[in-house]
Amino acid sequence: MTTSADQSGGTAATGDISEPQQLYIDGAYSPSSDSATFPVYNPMTGAKLYDCASATQDDYERAIQSASVAFKTWSRMGPSAKRAIFLRAADILEKYMETEAPALMAAEVSGTRFWTHINALSGVGNLRDAASLVSQIKGEILPADTPGTTVLVERQPLGVVFAMCPWNAPASLAVRAIATPLICGNTVILKPSEFSPKNHHLVVRAMIEAGLPKGCLHFLPVSAERTPAITEFTVKHNLIRHVNFTGSDRVGRIIAGYAATCLKRCVLELGGKAPTIVLEDANIDDAVEAVTFGSLANAGQICMSTERVILHESIAEAFKKALVARVQAVKVGNHEEDPSVSISGMFTPVSTKRVQKLLNDAVSSGAKLLCGDVSASGPNLTIMAPHVVDDVTPEMEIFQRESFGPLVCLTTFTTDDEAIALANNSDYSLAASVYSKDVMRALDIARQVRAGSCHVNNSSVYIAAGTPNGGVGGSSGYGRFGGMAGVLEFTELKIISLGKSGYKSPI
Repeated sequence: MTTSADQSGGTAATGDISEPQQLYIDGAYSPSSDSATFPVYNPMTGAKLYDCASATQDDYERAIQSASVAFKTWSRMGPSAKRAIFLRAADILEKYMETEAPALMAAEVSGTRFWTHINALSGVGNLRDAASLVSQIKGEILPADTPGTTVLVERQPLGVVFAMCPWNAPASLAVRAIATPLICGNTVILKPSEFSPKNHHLVVRAMIEAGLPKGCLHFLPVSAERTPAITEFTVKHNLIRHVNFTGSDRVGRIIAGYAATCLKRCVLELGGKAPTIVLEDANIDDAVEAVTFGSLANAGQICMSTERVILHESIAEAFKKALVARVQAVKVGNHEEDPSVSISGMFTPVSTKRVQKLLNDAVSSGAKLLCGDVSASGPNLTIMAPHVVDDVTPEMEIFQRESFGPLVCLTTFTTDDEAIALANNSDYSLAASVYSKDVMRALDIARQVRAGSCHVNNSSVYIAAGTPNGGVGGSSGYGRFGGMAGVLEFTELKIISLGKSGYKSPI
């Protein structure tokens, strides 16, 4: 077993997944203040993996106070020193993603080799991109009518940021939750998902090993039972200046409500029901490849997953035939028995039952299954084969609600206006895509689709490091994480005027 030195002189076990996971507060690892723990399970088998410390309100209070103190020095640290820490952390995380992440992701989130590789590219890339932002946090000088007065507008860090990240892309989304807030000079309280604490902890370890000063980043897992009270307490805490959350729209609405009571800023990246519009002149092979990837990567458990394909009626039959053939060629199974599978299990048996209900309700309402039989397999009944659902209409729940499972719905259209209306017939607004050989026509359509990102001849699951990912309201939330848009989210403007001596008041 390997160990990693903590910043208080002790050691924290990191190599054996069965070792208990502790909290990380004020530069040191510790159990929760009341020694409470919760079990973390392998979703594929249902077997217990390890016990994780469950933070209390007192633990969160201590972390917030520590982060508030650390903010005073971290916010003043020079850009070169911050950049160096982030670049070292990226190199360290890259090593972890090669050595430890494959086993951790396989155990905690049924992550396949392919999905672990995607997480590595994204997480490491986002850290390096955040490092590049440190010299781009700029202000301006404004002209003033008052003689001898100079007006400065500075962009300053906020203070302590509360970050909550989900289980489905654990390394990537943990980096996204903390990287831009930290590089802007804020300090961060990170609440990981109760389903994947050790995967999130890899990112924390990388930052610590890279030399992030004590108190700048705190890691406080919480049991599901304690989460509602802890979340409300932390969001409403007077020292928490900003909240970011990636997860379901149901929870996002609760967090937004807490924040509204104290008029607190949030970034909420929530659900998705991404449409892909396939025009009559599209390259069908390219569109089929993109839809297969976009709908089935990580068993469809991505907020940007392609859930609705809107097909021009003239190419619908050819597209369906090609899509079914491609989807049926995707290797599905238990990743613990066959590491070469592309799709493994979903993260809980409850997820499987939810997807099965959506499929069964759609079929009873007139939809047709072109492939898939709605069954579940595996030791914990979490593995589902891909499903292609035809003749889906906007009145069906499967058209309107995020499935977060390995399925894709097909609907046809005649005119471009009809395609746009179908794409926008959703409360979600996160991602979309359009396929056409006429790029300017596709661009015109993309601009009319209500989504934070709409890709032309590319999958809906496409966010490069530095791009400002986020929804434009509704069940996809609001606010942006990446690039300069992230800097704007995690800083605030400060006006400072410099007056010349000798000014005479007109009063």
